[in-house]
Amino acid sequence: MHADPKGVLTGVHFIDGDHAACEGALAAGCRFVAGYPITPSTEVVERFAARIPQVGGMFIQMEDEIASSIAILGGAWAGKKVMTVTSGPGLSLMMEHIGYAAITETPCVIVDVQRGGPSTGLPTLPAQADMMQVRWGSHGDYMPIALSPNSPQECFDLMIKAFNLAEVYRVPVFFMMDEVVGHMTERVAIPAASEIDVVERHFTTKKPGEYKVFGTNGSMVPEMTKAGDGHRIHVTGLTHDERGYPAMNPAAQDKLLRRLLDKVNNHNGELVDVRMDGVEGADVVVVSFGITSRVAAAAIESARRKGLKVGHLRLIICWPFPAKLIVELAGKVKSFVVPELNMGQMVLEVERAVAGRARVISVPHAGGTVHEPAVIESAIMEAAR
Repeated sequence: MHADPKGVLTGVHFIDGDHAACEGALAAGCRFVAGYPITPSTEVVERFAARIPQVGGMFIQMEDEIASSIAILGGAWAGKKVMTVTSGPGLSLMMEHIGYAAITETPCVIVDVQRGGPSTGLPTLPAQADMMQVRWGSHGDYMPIALSPNSPQECFDLMIKAFNLAEVYRVPVFFMMDEVVGHMTERVAIPAASEIDVVERHFTTKKPGEYKVFGTNGSMVPEMTKAGDGHRIHVTGLTHDERGYPAMNPAAQDKLLRRLLDKVNNHNGELVDVRMDGVEGADVVVVSFGITSRVAAAAIESARRKGLKVGHLRLIICWPFPAKLIVELAGKVKSFVVPELNMGQMVLEVERAVAGRARVISVPHAGGTVHEPAVIESAIMEAAR
């Protein structure tokens, strides 16, 4: 393999989603990854470990997921774009540091190649049952961003978007693959580096003594610095003021939390990323994400051949959830159908947004395999009645 100086392995490749995600991370400028092997995500970092010497970065295998998740936060404050990779049990171990990333506004990407759970569950088989964990798993109030690809090509393309969003909003960004997408091998086209839109990290130009590590100057997102640039850096998981110093009082807590939430929530419109097919004029809309969207597409086509008016709304960004869009559709359609490889997680967000204005039918699947298209089509038929 030969990469250009920016790490981009241009051309058309026949690779799986895990490898494509690695290539996307490299193209986005990721230069430090810490991780611990866990099925079905290990191939991402195996490829990264082989590729990273070509562009002067580093992969380090830590002793566990706890160490991995804190190592990348240190790497970010040393000035690097960073990532860690895991699956269900490992993600659970990372939760305290995900909260730490949120309160310290440390840009990072966490790849979760989902498998059946709880606990060790089905290590080599698919699920989509970590969707609520990435939204609510760490304690306290914060708003992460989560994306869900449904193909190896999207694993490349959306990984670049994940890193860009981490830089723009300074939040942990989750990349919610599933085992099928991770191990699916398809054509992936990788453009030249000059054709890839990459958000570079914006470092402060303020002089030492003028810079406050969490000062916003009217913006919701502070400027970053890195260790060694001469600025005073105090980064703590405690509630803190603009200098980063602990501020143990309710007023500081209120001010900090409102900004941490508002810097994402105030841009919810910009963070709506969905793919819609045949939604206009539909009686039934199927809401899906990840590998389930590909199965749902087959069910929708079959239902359309039978004369049903069925639309498809695929979530690309799952968090923040596009509630306003669902509210708008709820006034136009009879029913929503929500298939997912869990026992009913994202359907809760659909139900909350719909608020009784339309019918919502959940199509759960415990994982291990994907849905049979006929099962989703049967739910569409019921929803159309």
